[in-house]
Amino acid sequence: MNSHASTVDLPAAVPAQRIHAGPAPYSNPYLAGIGLGLVLLAAFVFVGRGLGASGAASAVVAFGLNAVAPEHAQSREWFAGYLGGGFHPLKEWLVFEVLGLFTGAWISGLLARRVLVSVEKGPRVSKGVRLAMAFLGGALMAIGAALGRGCTSGQALTGGSLLNLGSWAFMLMVFAGAYGLASFVRWQWR
Repeated sequence: MNSHASTVDLPAAVPAQRIHAGPAPYSNPYLAGIGLGLVLLAAFVFVGRGLGASGAASAVVAFGLNAVAPEHAQSREWFAGYLGGGFHPLKEWLVFEVLGLFTGAWISGLLARRVLVSVEKGPRVSKGVRLAMAFLGGALMAIGAALGRGCTSGQALTGGSLLNLGSWAFMLMVFAGAYGLASFVRWQWR
C-alpha cells in the first residue's frame, strides 16, 4: 500500500467535501444565454412551438375548474379552448415543459449545492411582508400574462426571437416598469 492509497481509496469522502464546500459559483451568463437559445431552437425544431409557461397554468386551472364546475368551465371561452376536442388539458405540452423546468431546476440546484429553504429579504422587512409582496407581484405578473397573451418566457423569448414587435414592446415595458418601480421597493433591501 503506497502513501497515496488513503486518498485514492476514499471516494466516499468527496461528496462530504463537496457538501461542506459551499455553493458552486454561478454559471457564465453568456454560456447560459447560449444554452437557453439552443433550448428555444430545439423547441421550435422538435415541438414546432417556442417556450412559455403561463399556458401550463391555464391548462391546469381549466382542468381543475372542469373537475369542480364543468358547466361553468365549458361555458367560458377561455377555458373551453383547453377542454374542447376531446383533448385532456394536462396533456398540453406546456404542462410537461413546466414539469421539466421544475425538475431541471431542482437537479441544477442540487448539483450547485444551492437548494435550501429560505426567504430572501432585506433587513427592514419581515418575512411576512416579503412573502406578501412576492405573491402580489406574482399575481400582477399573472394578470399581465393573461392580458398580454403570454408570460415573460413566451413573449420575450419566443416572440422576441421571432422579431415580433409586440413582444419587443412588452419587454421594453417590463424594463421600464421595473426601473420605474425600483425606487418604491428599494427600501426593503437597504
